[in-house]
Amino acid sequence: MPSSGLLVFLLVLHANLKFSLSLGVSEKLWNYNYTRYHPMDEISSWMDSVVEQNPKLVTSLVYGQTFEKRDIKLLKFGLPDPGGLEKKAVWVDCGIHAREWIAPAFCQWFVKEILQSYNESDVRLTKFLQKIDLYVTPVLNVDGYMFSWTNQSTRLWRKSRSLPPQGCTCHGVDLNRNFNANWGTVGVSTDCCSNTYCGVSPASEPEAKAVTDFVGTMVDQFLCYLTIHSSGQLILLPYGHPQITAPNYEELVSVGKAAASEMKKLYGMEYRVGTSPQILYANSGSSRDWARLLGIPFSYTFELRDKGEFGHLLPEDQIKPACEEAYVGVTSILSYVYDNNFPNDKLPTAAATACVHVTGLIVMTTLATLLVTLGSV
Repeated sequence: MPSSGLLVFLLVLHANLKFSLSLGVSEKLWNYNYTRYHPMDEISSWMDSVVEQNPKLVTSLVYGQTFEKRDIKLLKFGLPDPGGLEKKAVWVDCGIHAREWIAPAFCQWFVKEILQSYNESDVRLTKFLQKIDLYVTPVLNVDGYMFSWTNQSTRLWRKSRSLPPQGCTCHGVDLNRNFNANWGTVGVSTDCCSNTYCGVSPASEPEAKAVTDFVGTMVDQFLCYLTIHSSGQLILLPYGHPQITAPNYEELVSVGKAAASEMKKLYGMEYRVGTSPQILYANSGSSRDWARLLGIPFSYTFELRDKGEFGHLLPEDQIKPACEEAYVGVTSILSYVYDNNFPNDKLPTAAATACVHVTGLIVMTTLATLLVTLGSV
């Protein structure tokens, strides 16, 4: 029979392990249904819970208001840099187009995965967040998103909800045509009743101005700008104007194709990679193009599932696979961005991280066996 000292040690270790496991995502967050679409009030309450339950990792910030005076809020994920150096940043936004419900669903899934990985002591994520802050806006077009939940007649609403200009009767602006990036030149409409109405001037809409002001004041810190949309299964890179090419075009294509390749490994879904004129249509005034023109080196639009069968009415049973493959694609890009900017401090490989988790599992299994043995003596 083991000594009393060993017995006490094992019991304390067991209690500590149980406590550590309980420190994961709180019960409220864990019970949140990430495989269905949520109205704005539920998303807002969920965001509050994320911050409340993870104060050392997550903070929230209201960085603007919509036309209808609703807060535009983001979640910031970050850990202190061990050397006290100024950190870099990555931007992720969802829900700029109201009807694309899978986009906010992805941002919520993305946050869940970050929380779960962090609470499982993921070495790669910890290292990443010590160098780079993540800014995540689950719903950018709050007014439009809420309007799309009104009834079936509003479900496919795309734009914001600003008042029509003089001489017109239709509400809203296409926020992804309202950024100061070759604004109003191609792929837009000046008809306020059009789904691609670009507004009266660049960043005329408070939602676009909020992003412009917030990101613009920190442009030297931002390494990557990701905006999540649907549908079409595309990874779009700058620029939407057919006569303008990004200075790092070849690298953007290479990184995008690597992400698409990783995404395909999960469910076999093909994601095409290229500029909007190459694989979709020419456009101007997008947030993606604005970010690259501003000097953020890596800027992409993800167009999630599907390729036309359901379009913006993607069934809830596809939320999980769509978000899983998108998460793989996003983290592929973020891993490249990290390694590209911190070449002397690269992220450990996924295999090495997996080894750590397997070792931990072996220790826990061994401990459990010992405890069962002790309980039987």
